[in-house]
Amino acid sequence: MERMHRRIKLACYAVNLSMSAVANLSPLLFITFRSLYGISYTLLGLLVLVNFVTQLVTDLIFSFFSHKFNIPLVVKLTPVLTVLGLLLYAAAPLLFPQNIYVGLLLGTVVFSASAGLAEVLISPVIAALPSENPEREMSKLHSVYAWGVVLVIVISALYLKLLDNVHWQGLALLFLVFPLGACILYCGTTLPKMETPQRVSGVAEYLKKKALWLSVLAIFFGGAAECTMAQWASGYIEQALHIPQLWGDICGVAMFALMMGVGRTMYARRGSHVLRVLLLGSVGATACYIVAALCPVPVVGLIACAVTGLCVSMLWPGSLIVASDYFPTGGVFIYAMMAAGGDFGASVGPQLVGSLTDAALQSPLLLRLAEQLSLTPEQCGMKLGMLVGACFPCLCAVVILLILRDRKGKQSESLKSLENN
Repeated sequence: MERMHRRIKLACYAVNLSMSAVANLSPLLFITFRSLYGISYTLLGLLVLVNFVTQLVTDLIFSFFSHKFNIPLVVKLTPVLTVLGLLLYAAAPLLFPQNIYVGLLLGTVVFSASAGLAEVLISPVIAALPSENPEREMSKLHSVYAWGVVLVIVISALYLKLLDNVHWQGLALLFLVFPLGACILYCGTTLPKMETPQRVSGVAEYLKKKALWLSVLAIFFGGAAECTMAQWASGYIEQALHIPQLWGDICGVAMFALMMGVGRTMYARRGSHVLRVLLLGSVGATACYIVAALCPVPVVGLIACAVTGLCVSMLWPGSLIVASDYFPTGGVFIYAMMAAGGDFGASVGPQLVGSLTDAALQSPLLLRLAEQLSLTPEQCGMKLGMLVGACFPCLCAVVILLILRDRKGKQSESLKSLENN
């Protein structure tokens, strides 16, 4: 049994590696798609929006109707769906030669649905496995995602440098190794039982809880803070900071993911006081966004982008830990609601930056400002978008303070109740 549990863990890790690939593939190819096919920043941002909105829809379906699904079967089919999505994405130039964007969009929808299933189901699978410290196991699972992002970014940067951007399809095919590995590992395993509400009315009771909505808000702003930098750092470092893509991706984007992996791994080994960690991370991420947007020294901006990874590392998994502490019997529903909140934030943040960048390029006020600062309009627009991104970790800090106040209030009530008894 222990051997099977280890195999299930490895399969879950492989699924998370698949998620790191599909979540970052399009952003790493933003400049490639723009140069080869003339796709606008708004449409490029829309790929990210579609990614997370598709995940959000999947999350919401499982939030209310998880009891209608054969959960173990869906878990095992998740990597199969990832394979199909990546194949469709890579085949876009062949299937839609007149409008490649349509193929990219369809492939994104398919592998995003698999990512949504993974977000909802992989965490409760890990939580259901026997463990001495479930919190650290959860952090370890999410650290695998972060290390996967590092691997994806380094492989992508080297691939595009050595084999030329024209052959970008091979990159999507290369990442098939992750979901295919998960499919093999899941074969012959029996997944642990996961709790789900027995009917929709059971969900309604959870929705009345203030603690649930505070947790969802925390992961919403945390997801926006993490994904805005993760999705736009590559283009921002190249266009706004004028650092070559290879060095920007490796020293900026990969370091962002590396620092995120370090933060999650550290918590997995000896972490505690999760709310304190979340508060410090939110404040630190706010400062990093501001430095990245306003500092005139490109290297400092690059470092700020990278250090943001450490600051946001626990915002997503830490919010899951907070929610599971509040609702230990919530099962798949709680994870689905949290995934929905995180995906909504992850869709809003990057899309807002893309829309602001395109809108700013048409603004006479920004054109004058760019001229005064000796910047190109594109540089100025992207810096404005990055500055707006600082609002997300700032608001996350506010929500964490509200959760701390809520917990202190409940502790005070418990003490008073004990004294009265």
